[in-house]
Order: sequence, then C-alpha cells, then structure tokens
Amino acid sequence: MTTTDLTPGPSTAASIPGPATPYQDDIARYWDQEARPVNLRLGDVDGLYHHHYGIGDVDRTAIGAPGDSEHEKKVIAELHRLESAQADLLLDHLGRIPRDATLVDAGCGRGGSMVMAHQRFGCRVEGVTLSAKQAEFGNQRARQLGVDQFVRSRVCNMLDMPFETGQVAGSWNNESSMYVDLDDLFAEHARILAVGGRYVTITGCWNPAYGQPSKWVSQINAHFECNIHSRREYLKAMADNRLVPQAVIDLTPATLPYWELRATSSLVTGIEEAFLSSYKDGSFQYVLIAADRV
Repeated sequence: MTTTDLTPGPSTAASIPGPATPYQDDIARYWDQEARPVNLRLGDVDGLYHHHYGIGDVDRTAIGAPGDSEHEKKVIAELHRLESAQADLLLDHLGRIPRDATLVDAGCGRGGSMVMAHQRFGCRVEGVTLSAKQAEFGNQRARQLGVDQFVRSRVCNMLDMPFETGQVAGSWNNESSMYVDLDDLFAEHARILAVGGRYVTITGCWNPAYGQPSKWVSQINAHFECNIHSRREYLKAMADNRLVPQAVIDLTPATLPYWELRATSSLVTGIEEAFLSSYKDGSFQYVLIAADRV
C-alpha cells in the first residue's frame, strides 16, 4: 500500500501560465487547500489518486458485514474500485490510441486517470490543473511509479493549454468542466485535437426536463464553488465547436450504488444527501459524452 506522505517537489508553476481571472484564482486556492480524506484515503488503496466518483454495483461479498473488524477498510477499497471503474469507462470511449500519441487530461487533479491511461495505451499523457499542489503531487507520484517520462502534470488554464494545434489524439474532462464556460472549453479542445480525435467527458449536469437547477444542484455548486451546466448546454457547445457526439450515456443509475455506499462510510463530507436526492428526483444527471473532432 502506498501512503499520502509525499514530499513536494520543485514547483511546476514557474514558467507556465496559471489562473487568468479572480475566479480561477479562487479555484486554484480551493484545490491547493483541499485535503479531504475521501480523496486521499481512497487513493491510498493502490496509489491511484482520483478526483471523481464511482460507477457500478457494489460487491457486497467483498465488503462483508458491518460487524467485521475490517469492514470499513473493505468499504474504502470498494469505493476506490468503483472510482477506477469510472475512469476505465472513460478510457474505453477514447477508442484505440497508438503508443506514439499524446492524450490530455484537462483538470487532472492528482493524476490517477493519467497513470491509468498510460498503463493502458503506453502513450504520453499530459495533465493540466490550476492547483500547483495537485500538479506537484501527481508528478511525484509519476516519478515513484517510474512513468514520469510519459505522465506529466502542469499548472495552467484549461482554456489556454500549452499544446500545438491539432496534435492531440484524445482529451477529456472528468468532472472538471463545471469550473469553466463550455464554449471556451470546447473551442480549446477542438483546437488541440487532431481531426478525427476523440474528446470524452463524464460530468454531473442539471436536467433541462426538471425546468431549472434544483435546490440540491445549488447546494452542490456552493459546496464545490462551481457552476454546474445543463445537459443541453453541453450538446450545444459541442455542436458549436466541431465536436460531434458519438455516444451520450446516462450513468445516473450506475453511480447511485457508489453514493449509497459512501453515505454509510466514515468518509462522508455532508454533500452526499444532495447528490442522492437530486439523482433520485431527476433534477441532476451523471452523463458520459464522447465526441469526435470534425
């Protein structure tokens, strides 16, 4: 088992542009200061540190009975397994990626999905984040795993990424698109992607059929200092920026088991009720959209 006692390396922010607006400064500060056990303890299971939620049915035999002395440890391991299953699904939708390609994780967090992408495809994976603390953590973890020649996190704005036009085979946002304007975001992904390149996002979005964002969605926005978009906004912004959806999958039923298990664990943060209630009343949805650059 790995631990989270990672000594910070040299700053990755020295020569790379970071936040460009006061709001982005706020978000960088938020994630620099974030150290929730729900993110760190789950990552300690196998050294893959994620910043997203999970999908799939809970393996009840794996977690055992509540009276088991190892029950809580097993629950944490199961929550992490569901997190990694979510990342695997996202990577599935990138399609076939050659070993000499470059992938980009926009809003990469501590880099768990980047490591998984390199392990699967053998290619270079570049991550961007507003948080210098996250980038340092991810880069040190890549060094510890011996993949730092292929996996790199850097501090920069995902709306102005330091990559050449048309040189990226695939890119994604995994629960990070609610921090930016979607038109600006998809214009930048369309710029860096090669024609025929694949973009994938997994995100929570409010359901236009509900009418307006519910009180639960407002609570999630306040908790994470973000601005959740509607599903309709995603599809329109993609269409306006030469990204043509090839798959739109409602993952809401698949993520409910994760939240129901998390709500019974020692890792509760107080936001679980908002997620469970909004998913169940239909005001909030968890979706995957995979789109090709044309």
